[in-house]
Parts: sequence; structure tokens; C-alpha cells
Amino acid sequence: MYVSQAQGAGKTAHVRDQRPPVPQRCHGPRAMAETEATLLRQFPLFLPQNRSKTVYEGFISAQGRDFHLRLLLPKDLQLRNARLLCSWQLKTALNGYHHIVQQRMQQSPDLVSFMMELKMVLEAALKNKKEPYVLPSPPKFYSSLIGEIRTLGWDKLVYVDPCFSTIKLKADVSGREHLITVKLKAKYPAESPDCVVDFPVPFSVSWTPQSSLISIYTQFLTALESLKTFWDVMDEIDEKTWVLEPEKPTRSATARRIVLGNNVSINIEVDPRHPTMLPECCFLGADHVVKPLGIRLSRNIHLWDPENSLLQNLKDVLEIDFPARAILEKSDFSMDCGICYAYQLDGAIPDQVCDNSQCGQSFHYICLYEWLRGLLTSRQSFNIIFGECPYCSKPITLKMSGRKA
Repeated sequence: MYVSQAQGAGKTAHVRDQRPPVPQRCHGPRAMAETEATLLRQFPLFLPQNRSKTVYEGFISAQGRDFHLRLLLPKDLQLRNARLLCSWQLKTALNGYHHIVQQRMQQSPDLVSFMMELKMVLEAALKNKKEPYVLPSPPKFYSSLIGEIRTLGWDKLVYVDPCFSTIKLKADVSGREHLITVKLKAKYPAESPDCVVDFPVPFSVSWTPQSSLISIYTQFLTALESLKTFWDVMDEIDEKTWVLEPEKPTRSATARRIVLGNNVSINIEVDPRHPTMLPECCFLGADHVVKPLGIRLSRNIHLWDPENSLLQNLKDVLEIDFPARAILEKSDFSMDCGICYAYQLDGAIPDQVCDNSQCGQSFHYICLYEWLRGLLTSRQSFNIIFGECPYCSKPITLKMSGRKA
């Protein structure tokens, strides 16, 4: 799966070994912690695989794509003696740029700098790959498409590019506007087009050489009707509760983080095919607050009635009333991070809470991570960091993850 990309040939090894080590930017535990925190923030899917941090593995993102890679560092953590192992997709993307990657590995002062430069090289490589030239379609192609659009109705057309290769259509169902983007291929209609929709489930088109835009639109409307109950459920939640995340949910979003009170919320994952059934639930907040909620959920789960709305069922089994948008403002229950003193940080909101009932301060994941990594008294066991709360100095823990901070 991997192809070595970095380490130089053996014939030149004695020359490299005679050079003085490349100076590193980190000169102490705090500086090392800052570097690691920066790496986590910039490349959250690229994580150390051992305690000595000589093996890193994960993904690097560029042009909306994720590429798998693995980096092996020597014991002295010198990049110039490291090995970069790339998946075949990454190797293909970097074809013609391998010498630049090797050069940057030899000269980069630290891992963060190298990863930033690798991302820049990858972005440039992907951007410079030219699409093959396609001959223009015959006049019959355009007249046929115009006829299909006329049959659908020009009011359904949102956008068409000059080459008629990308067409956007809209549909209004239950007061909601939905879009479908149809990308036609060179052999249309012999070849099925690609369709892009904002759905929570896959959308595949049944296609034959006799099919047309009209058949795509008909299947689009059928799929919209099948998801109507799901969107009814999600719209009720968005209209009647305070949703923390996502701030601006798309039609494909199946998760909602809903406010239950000060520094306590519930994250639900709704099944689009069975939207009125019990969703996956995860309570977020201090243990002394969320544990009783979990007990109520287990005790009252038999009360769940699929005939009722999901929101009403949550109220019944949790024995609570959700803070209403009509009565409370967001500032009534949202609390800024106790470290950076901001509510939003790179799109994230505070989701780590001190378990001390006398404290209950909330923090951003990345802020608490940097704080704990900078403390000499903190310790790490596997993927959990143990330390002290910045506010009350009581014990606090943080579970490390590969999510984007």
C-alpha cells in the first residue's frame, strides 16, 4: 500500500551524516507542547502512533481530498533521516514533485513546517494537473437538452454552464427548496450523468440510454418525498430548540447538538430512513449533570412512541423541557471558553466541561489540550490526558481524538 518517498540513496548517506544537524525550533517541554498542539490544529487527522512520537500516521487534505501517509522518524527526531511512506494515491498526485518533497524534508526545521510545505506542494501538484481536452458536442446534443429543459419547465432551471455540461435544477417540496446538480458526460445520453444532491442518504439514478433529464428529475422528486418525514423532524428541532451544532445545518446533516441547560447538551444522530425512532444519543457536560439524564433515558426508554414526533419523545423520556428559542436567548446558556475567552474558535464551540460541581467551566477542546500539554504536572495514559482545571485546579481529563479542532 505504501511507497517510500523520502530517504536518500545509500551512496550519499556518508555526505549527509557529515553535516551538522538541522536546528530544531523546540527547546523545552512547553515549546514541544506548542509544536504538537500546532500540528494537531493544522493536521488533526495526522497523529503520533507511539509515546516516543517517532511514528506518525494519518491523512493530509488538499483540494477537498484526503491522502493517506505515514512518517517514520529516527530516535533523534531529525527529519533529514526520516522516511515518508505514501499511499499510491498520494504518490500519483505528487508525480513529478518527488524531488521537491525530498528537498523540503532535508531542509525543514521541524515537523510542522514540513507538513505545511508538503500541503503546499500537494495543492500545487493537484492544481497543475490539466483536464483532457474534450471535443465540443454536436448541435443535436444542445437542441435535445433544451427540449428536455423546456418539457420540465424553465422555472425548474437554476443554472446551466455555457457548455451545457453542468445543469442545476430545483424542486419545492413542503415549502423547502432542494437542488440537484447534473453533470453530463461526453457520451450523454449513452452514459449516465453524475448527480449531486444534499441528501442524508446516497442518491443513485436508474439510467438507460433512453433516459433523460426528465427521468432524473422524476427520481429526484421520489427521493425527496421519501425523506419528507426526516426533514420534518429536523426542522422541528431547529425551530423549537437551541441547536449548538451545526450552526447552519445542511439538508444532509443527520446530527444535532441541542441545549439542555447551562453547559449541558445532548448530541443526537437521527436515522434518515427511520426518523421517528430512538436516535443515537450522547450527553455532553459534567458527569454529575449528565449521569442522571442517562439514567432517565434508560428508565423511560419504553415510553418511546414512534407515532409521536422525535422532539416530543425526547421530552417524555428525559423528563425535561428544552430551552425554547422564543423565551431564551443564546447568551442565557452559552459560556465562553475559560482559556481563550471566546465562544467560537475556528468554528468550534466549548464542549469540554470541568466535572467539579462548584466549577463547571467549559473549554474548547484544542484550548484545553494545549493547556494540559503545557503543564509539567499533566500526564498521559494512552489517548487520555490527566491534569488540573485552569479554574478550580481540580482533576480534569481530556480524551484525545482525531477530529478537527
